[in-house]
Amino acid sequence: MRATYIQDVKEWMAGFSFSTKVRVRFSETDMYGHVNNTKVFAYLEYARIEYFKAMGFNFIEGSDDTSMFVVADIQCDYLKEVFFDEELTIFVKTASIGTSSLDLHYMVTNKKDEICYTARGTLVQLNHNTGKGVPLLEDQKKLLLGK
Repeated sequence: MRATYIQDVKEWMAGFSFSTKVRVRFSETDMYGHVNNTKVFAYLEYARIEYFKAMGFNFIEGSDDTSMFVVADIQCDYLKEVFFDEELTIFVKTASIGTSSLDLHYMVTNKKDEICYTARGTLVQLNHNTGKGVPLLEDQKKLLLGK
């Protein structure tokens, strides 16, 4: 594994408790028949939303009617090609929480339990009127930590 955000692969893998599945559509493949690298980010977005929904987290409105989460950065490491009609399992976990941000980690596996992609990304809670960071509430932090 070459991802710098993974220190111990087995420990990192064991930290995931949430997953959701996606099936690769034909329109998501390129002329070589494998998933276009940009489509993986749509899979991560889908899994992130499902993760928040499963926790009962109000990720659209955040702490009040004026705040929202935005992706500040995201990276993906491509480890194995994925092809049309493959079913993928996308795992998501909260890796760390800051004052107004959180870092999520992702692991995407195929039916053979092979890791196809690993990823990480930072989300920041912003006030959509001012564009400034909004601190996470303790209730939000508890949800994100699974408490």
